[in-house]
Amino acid sequence: MSRTALYRFTNTVLLPVATFCVFVGGWEAIVRLAGISKIVLPPPSDIALAFWNGLLAGDFSWHLAVTMYEILAGFVVGALSGLLLGFLVALVPLAERIFYPYIVAFQTVPKVAIAPIIVIWFGYGVTSKIVITATIAFFPLLANTIMGLRATPHDQIEMLVSYTASRWQVFRMVRLKQALPYIFVGLDVAIVLSVIGAIVGEFVGAKAGLGYLILQKNFNFDMAGTFAILIILSLIGVGLHALISAAQRRIVFWIDTGGERVMGA
Repeated sequence: MSRTALYRFTNTVLLPVATFCVFVGGWEAIVRLAGISKIVLPPPSDIALAFWNGLLAGDFSWHLAVTMYEILAGFVVGALSGLLLGFLVALVPLAERIFYPYIVAFQTVPKVAIAPIIVIWFGYGVTSKIVITATIAFFPLLANTIMGLRATPHDQIEMLVSYTASRWQVFRMVRLKQALPYIFVGLDVAIVLSVIGAIVGEFVGAKAGLGYLILQKNFNFDMAGTFAILIILSLIGVGLHALISAAQRRIVFWIDTGGERVMGA
């Protein structure tokens, strides 16, 4: 193995694994040696056992399916709404003057505060959770779409206009291409926030879902089970982030997106 390959393997595999082992081992040792109650902080071994028992018993499958549906449906609705309204606000100055102040005002309202109202309006089913998730996923797409469309160099637009390009051609050939990296940053933020939105909605009122299951575990003082569900939510967030990143690398292949500014977080 060459030095470069060994260095890459150490940084991408060995260091993360070693850090994880040290963290989990330290956590286990502190809980055991200090005699911390399992209700306050369960040891990782109990969390792993609760996770495994939940998988074997099938306790997570239905609730996971419900939460995933809420996350994905809310993300799609919020992302499409933010994308379309972002195009409208960025390309039509009158639309910005009409809509944008109200959008910003709505964004400043904590979604936890309006979640009970949304549940009352749309009921305890998945519809209210989709609406809550969509409201959270909406603004990152809106803000990043507007920023991306406005980041187009004016000299490129003027060059196309001088060659009698139509507004649609300018949008397709220059503005959209310039905005794509920003849009994917917004998608990345929105997909992670969608997980939070679905769980917030289930906390307020639900009949199923991982958030509903967390409330049940807390009511029964099953902290190990609660932590097991939190691990599932973390894995969902990491997996969805990886999917967006993979799509970004394939579609926006001409730039390094590592330094893009994140809006709407």
